[in-house]
Amino acid sequence: MAEIIQRDGTWSFEGEALRLTPGRDKGVGLLRRTLGELTVPLEALAGVSFEQGRKSGRLRLRLRDGADPLLQATGGKLADAADPYQLTVESDRYGVAEYLVDEVRNALLLDQVPPGPVDAYLLPGPPVPLSVSAGDGTASFDGEYVRLEWNWKTEEAKAAAGTRTLALTTLAGVEWHPSAGLEDGYLRFSVHGVETKAPPKYDPNSVLLWGFKRDPLMALVAAAVQARLPHPAADAADPRGGPVRHRPAAGQDCGHVPEDGHDALLRRLRELGELHRAGVLTDEEFTLAKRAVLKRMSSDESAWVTGGNFPVDGGVLAK
Repeated sequence: MAEIIQRDGTWSFEGEALRLTPGRDKGVGLLRRTLGELTVPLEALAGVSFEQGRKSGRLRLRLRDGADPLLQATGGKLADAADPYQLTVESDRYGVAEYLVDEVRNALLLDQVPPGPVDAYLLPGPPVPLSVSAGDGTASFDGEYVRLEWNWKTEEAKAAAGTRTLALTTLAGVEWHPSAGLEDGYLRFSVHGVETKAPPKYDPNSVLLWGFKRDPLMALVAAAVQARLPHPAADAADPRGGPVRHRPAAGQDCGHVPEDGHDALLRRLRELGELHRAGVLTDEEFTLAKRAVLKRMSSDESAWVTGGNFPVDGGVLAK
């Protein structure tokens, strides 16, 4: 297991998933603290990186497009302090951060996780029911209905429409946008067959946000609704023209007899050699991936390896 513990939070990797636990430091955003611990399956990841700074560094996860309803609803507009997929790393833990990055990258290569988009959410989204008060109203969601209630700061023309109750089945989409400079933010729900050009200040299906502390929590409402709407890329295709594929869940029948573990690892070594010769993998990526395969082979009690080399299509792949 690879794990890094910081004031900003703790990231733990156990081979199949990354567990992200927010810290208690005052710099940790309200959204991250409210969202709590996240478990990100390996198949949801497109990559991971570590950026070093003079005083601190930053770990970043990159998720596959369409894997997370929170990112889908917020459109990548979360501030760093609110982003659960970033972790501030102190300079004396740079080595630990780099080790975690190597372990995750090796697992992605070994499991052949494609970086492309998915056609179903791989994270569940925030649990319901939930209710958030911010800006000019309160947004509540119980899994079936969205309820919008207005406060004394709501524009009169908008408040005159009264409390809004929107059934999930009538919704075409949801969008959260933070305030930026002099521009207000909003949480907006779009309804099938209803188009409006009214700004959020006057739109009865929108909550206006002014940039206060609780504004990011409205993103949780957006994510909870997004997770229960039809996936926007349900008909997406992978780069080879076929439907997006997902690895079967544990215990799910794959329709064929699994390949022997030792043979599968040998086949993976051959594939890595081919990718390296074709220029798809750099020398560094090839070395890391090969090391991960050899490590797994040596830890598999059913596998035995003799000699110092493995055959690779007529060539030799040395340990």
